[in-house]
Amino acid sequence: MTNQMLTKAQSINVLSDYLGIHDLPSLTQASLQAQYRFKQADLCILYGGSIIAGGDVLAEAIKNQLAKYFIISGGNGHTTHFLRSEMARVLPGTNLDNLSEAEMFQLYMQRKYQLQADFLETDSTNCGNNVTNVLALAKAHHLPTDKLIVIQDATMQRRMQAVLLKESPQSQIINYASYQNHVKVQHDQLVFTNHTAGMWTFTHFLQLLMGEIPRLTDDHNGYGPRGKNYLAHVEVPRTVQNAFNYLKNINPAAVREANPAFATKKN
Repeated sequence: MTNQMLTKAQSINVLSDYLGIHDLPSLTQASLQAQYRFKQADLCILYGGSIIAGGDVLAEAIKNQLAKYFIISGGNGHTTHFLRSEMARVLPGTNLDNLSEAEMFQLYMQRKYQLQADFLETDSTNCGNNVTNVLALAKAHHLPTDKLIVIQDATMQRRMQAVLLKESPQSQIINYASYQNHVKVQHDQLVFTNHTAGMWTFTHFLQLLMGEIPRLTDDHNGYGPRGKNYLAHVEVPRTVQNAFNYLKNINPAAVREANPAFATKKN
């Protein structure tokens, strides 16, 4: 085991822990009550950028009645083809070609758990309009938005929180990333410590993690108020910035660039 490989694993885990927030120890009413003094949120939202594990987490939240209403949000974005590939494996014989992320997750939960969300949002293409479209849906159906449980892929959970803080600052946001995973060194290779349903390849997971730090950094290149103003201010801790810089130095190609094809279209 080389020191560089061990340091790389530790740095990846720093980013993973920072981005994949869990504000609750478990998805139970008892946990909500202990942490927030209420047993049921207004909305529980699964955002479609997640891997398949997000459907399992949302199903658990529905079974435990953690919210008054449940929403899945996701049209077609940069992660859709990965989700469709994994869904085809667990839903054999099903034509998924024209389904949005939200529709695929709904079908997955119906087949596996005989459960479904109350509402689907199927037009969004990125984190920004994931949020604005859900807020518009909630307004159209007169759904309260004071207390929100948010489920997103672990790599994008913190960014989703920051977008919500900008677009709905009055909402109380409870984060529950759809999984938490670390990497470790095994036989001179980096491998995941947990088996997670539909998990990204290691290379893509690293690209997603690395892509988030420049987006969250509030400077002229980032997505915060000093940059593109897509999200509320985020203060990236020095330890996280150091881990990112180390990984970028040894693998500069790992930083994922935004795909303009999925940008929000301006009127």
